[in-house]
Amino acid sequence: MLTLLDDFFWRAMIGGLCVAIVAGPLGCFVVWRRMAYFGDTLAHSALLGVALGTLLHLNLNLSIALVCVGLALALVALSRQQTLASDTLLGILSHSALAIGLITLGFMSDARLDLSAYLFGDLLAVGRNDLLWMSAGGIAVLGLIATLWRGLLMATIHEELAQAEGINTGRHRLALMLMLSLVIASAMKVVGVLLITALLIIPAAAARPLASTPERMVMFSGLLGAVSVAGGLSLSWWTDSAAGPSVVVTAFVLFLLIWMWRGHKAW
Repeated sequence: MLTLLDDFFWRAMIGGLCVAIVAGPLGCFVVWRRMAYFGDTLAHSALLGVALGTLLHLNLNLSIALVCVGLALALVALSRQQTLASDTLLGILSHSALAIGLITLGFMSDARLDLSAYLFGDLLAVGRNDLLWMSAGGIAVLGLIATLWRGLLMATIHEELAQAEGINTGRHRLALMLMLSLVIASAMKVVGVLLITALLIIPAAAARPLASTPERMVMFSGLLGAVSVAGGLSLSWWTDSAAGPSVVVTAFVLFLLIWMWRGHKAW
C-alpha cells in the first residue's frame, strides 16, 4: 500500500500542485478579462495536439504545447479583423480543432489511446517526465508573470491608460495567451480537455470575495487551487472516483462555501 502511495499518489500530488500554483494567477486574469471561452478554445485544441503527436510520433507534451501556442498566435492574428465577433471566431476555432482532432484519432486504428484520460484527465498516471514538463513550464510562466505583472495588470484594468503610460498592450495580451497555452498543455494531464477551464476560473472566482487587492486574489487563487488538488486527490483515493473531476468538484465546493459565507456575512 505504501509503495503504491509513493508511486502514484505523491507524483500526482506534486504534478497537481505545480499546475494549481500556476493556474491560480493566470485564472485571475481569465476572470478579470472574461476570457473563459478563450480557455475553452485552447483546451479543445489540445486534443488536436494529441492526434498530431500520435500521428507524427512526437512527444505528446511537446505537440500539445505547440498546437496550443499555434492556435493562440492564430487567434491574435485573426482578432485584428473586424468581420467576425471574437466569440464567433473562438467558437469556430474551438469546435473545429476538437472535431479535427477526434477525426484524426479515429483514422489511427493502430494507435491505442484512452480518450477518456485526455478528456477527463489521468492525474494518477503522472510520471517523472510529466513532472519535469509541469515544473519547467510552471517556473517559466511564474517568471513571466512576475516580470510582466505591472503591464498585465494595467492593461487589464484600463487598456487605454496603459497605452498612454507607454505599455505595449498587444505584446502583453500575446504573452498572456502564450502563458495560458503552456498551462493548458500541462494541465491536460491533470484534469483533461473538458475540465481545464474549470481549474483556471473556479479557484480565481472563489478567491475574489476574500481579496482586497489583485495581489491577494492571485495568492488566494493559487492557495485554493492547491487545496482543491489535495482534497480532490484524497477524495479520488478513498472513493475510487476519477481524479480530474474530483479536483474540480472540490474546487466547486470551496467556491460554494466561500460565497455562502460571504452572503451570510453580508446579511
